[in-house]
Order: sequence, then C-alpha cells, then structure tokens
Amino acid sequence: MTQHCGLIAVVGAPNAGKSTLVNALVGQKVAIVSPKAQTTRARLMGIAIHDATQLLLVDTPGIFEPRRRLDRAMVSAAWGGTEGADLIALVVDGKGGIGPKVTTILESLAPRPEPKLLILNKVDIADKPRLLGHAAKLNEALPFAETFFVSATTGDGVPELKAALAARMPEGPWHFPDDQVADMTDRMLAAEVTREQLYHQLHAELPYDSAVETERYQERDDGSVEIHQQILVARDTQRAIVLGKGGSRIKEIGAKARAELKELLGVPVHLYLHVKVNPRWEEDRSLYRDIGLDWVD
Repeated sequence: MTQHCGLIAVVGAPNAGKSTLVNALVGQKVAIVSPKAQTTRARLMGIAIHDATQLLLVDTPGIFEPRRRLDRAMVSAAWGGTEGADLIALVVDGKGGIGPKVTTILESLAPRPEPKLLILNKVDIADKPRLLGHAAKLNEALPFAETFFVSATTGDGVPELKAALAARMPEGPWHFPDDQVADMTDRMLAAEVTREQLYHQLHAELPYDSAVETERYQERDDGSVEIHQQILVARDTQRAIVLGKGGSRIKEIGAKARAELKELLGVPVHLYLHVKVNPRWEEDRSLYRDIGLDWVD
C-alpha cells in the first residue's frame, strides 16, 4: 500500500481545544490540557495514523496579543508551527464563538496559500443554531476547503475529521516509526506532565509566571527512571502556594505527576520536586531552549 505523510498545523485562539483535539486524533495523550487558556507553550508534534497515512499534527500555542517575552515566544512558536505545512486546521470554540482573537487569526491566514480547514469544536456543549451561524460567518470571512463540527472531548466527529485529513496528505514515506506518537523527548514530557498538575491543582492561585525545568533525567539499573525538577516561580508568596501547608500541595503534585509518568513511560518513576523563586526566570535563555521555545527579542 502506498504511504502518505503530511504536516498539519493546528492553530486557533487560546482555549479552543487544540491540544484535546490533537490527543483525540492521535488516540492517546501527547499534549497537556487544562481549562486555563494558553496552557500549550511550545509547538508539539502529535503523530497519528490512518490506514497508510501518517499525520504529523503540530499543536501550536494559542494565538493572542503578546504582552511579555514569554508571550512573544509562544506566539512566534504558533506561527512558526505553520511553516511548511501541507494543511492548516483552524480550531474555533463552537460555544465561545467568533471574537477579536479569531478575527485576527483569520486576517493572518487569508494570504496564506495552504489549504485551510475549519473545525468548530465543543459541539457537545454548543447551541446548534449558533454553530451553523458561526460556520457561515467564518466561511464568509475566509473560504475554507471544508468545515467540520466535532467534540474533541467526547470524540464526536473526530473519526470523520481524521479520515478527511488523511485524504489530503501527499504521497510520501512516513517520517516516524509506527509506534511513535509524539516528537517530544521524555525529558520534556516529564516537565509538561508536572506543569499540567500545577494548572489542575492550583487553578487561579498560581498565575502564568511559573515554569517547570527538568534538571536531571536518569535511567537506573533496575529499569526505573529518576527525575529531578525545579518549579520556577516569581515570588515567595507563590512558592508558599506551591508548597502548601507542611509541603502537602507539592507532595500531591508530585504524586499525581509520578503516577501519570509511570503510565506514559511504562516504567517506575522516582520524581523529586523543589520550588525556586526567580523573579527573572523569563529572561533565562537556557530555560526557553529546555521548554522548546525560541528566544524572541
């Protein structure tokens, strides 16, 4: 059977459900998800297979108006993820509708030559007549090759979308082994899993000025993995929040992250976390490299 392989840039405003959709298309978790917007920071490639076609799904950070260096690096990564794509998939929150962020993205996509698909997500919680109205307005603003209505959470419409994406991929050899689901290193995966727990457990208590850095990732002789990470925050008050009373919160973060990493890596995991206060961590060039972002002046 002739192989096909292509790159699909998944773009959209923050919290449109891009990472959840990439996970659904791959068939397992490769990107962290959170109800908080701007969870994805670096562009990440999820690798999905449909029959003889390998889909290289670039899950990009949400595109928004940047206010600081980290924001600029994230938006740069988002647009950088579209370079060389065979197809651009715009994901729009079907419940939230069309706002200024979506309009700005449409304007940026308009002159681009790549085929574009519109994916209205969250149809399980969206008003159906409004969905049809959103689709009409978006196609009027920018004619899309096809429009899909899906729920990345429930899986509704995802198989049809996956088949349609595969049908548009060019002929060519697969770029990755058939059992590989992401291009992220285990070291980066470990940091992302811990960062996801920060979002899940601290909610609004910890703003976005935090990061997770994997300082050491070592395979032990018994087959287990030893991971040392530091959680970077900007202020002492944030350090206290992450630690929790008597260290209870960081223990819970570590326990949940350890359990998930054990499942993802398939080996026992020894995870050691500590919290460091660095008001200028966003100015650390090496940290940007570690989390997969380019330094943007």
